[in-house]
Amino acid sequence: MIVVTAPTGRIGRLLLDLLLDAGEDVRVIVRDPARLPEAVRGRVETVRGSHADAEVVSRAFAGADRVFWLVPPDFSVADVRRYYADFTAAACDAIERRGVERVVAVSSLGRGFPGPTGHLAAAHAMEGMLESTGAGFRALRMPFFMENLLGQTASIGAGEFRLTSGADRTLALCAVRDIAAAAAELLLDGTWDGRDGVPVLAPGDLSPVDMARTMAEVLGRPVRYVETGLAEYRAALLRNGAAEGTAQAVIDMADAQNRGIYDVGPDVKRSPTGFREWCEDVLRPAVAA
Repeated sequence: MIVVTAPTGRIGRLLLDLLLDAGEDVRVIVRDPARLPEAVRGRVETVRGSHADAEVVSRAFAGADRVFWLVPPDFSVADVRRYYADFTAAACDAIERRGVERVVAVSSLGRGFPGPTGHLAAAHAMEGMLESTGAGFRALRMPFFMENLLGQTASIGAGEFRLTSGADRTLALCAVRDIAAAAAELLLDGTWDGRDGVPVLAPGDLSPVDMARTMAEVLGRPVRYVETGLAEYRAALLRNGAAEGTAQAVIDMADAQNRGIYDVGPDVKRSPTGFREWCEDVLRPAVAA
């Protein structure tokens, strides 16, 4: 039995399809079962509630040997590291008591990177908590999600997109479908143990200028890159309702990206989905919608 957390999110929806297509028994933790894709509702066991709730995860992990763990974002929290820790503490207890054998979690590249890293430091601390349970553990370590750009579809359609990265500074990227595929591969493989990280990166790193050029070619319209300063970005987060602590954690993460937290050597295994392919398959339909 595999337990999937956050099954209605971008990663979880794709992961469910892969696991069910492989014939696995799957149980999900979900606040609102009606948000599950209609095609999977009758094919999974459902435990209703939050996976931050100790009683919920204890019920969900009973009889399960594998768990997919993802802490959902919450821009209202004052202390992001405490939020990740509180969310994961109940899972760690249930993993130990229920005898879960393997855990795959969504984390980030850059564990051990110096200086403040915001959300990434919180994810790395979560890794340590899950490692301490004694279960086999794999952290999926990702860079910048291509899907983050979907929040800018209107702006991209109008001809520009924004990040806090320097225009010519290359940035490692990944597509959500490759994250789901990496998680499925690990959850379906009963041979591994111990603790390790698994990078999930697109075939090539791109600068924002390169990204703008690719988007323009795929969309058939001009797209330019506009760099946003960290102070401007922080003010925008606060205007949109983010808590002070969350806004600072996002800024620390963005600054860490500029300082190279996602930089990796040439020998790291790469995932299949390149940025151009993602733009053709995902961004172009989203801009046209």
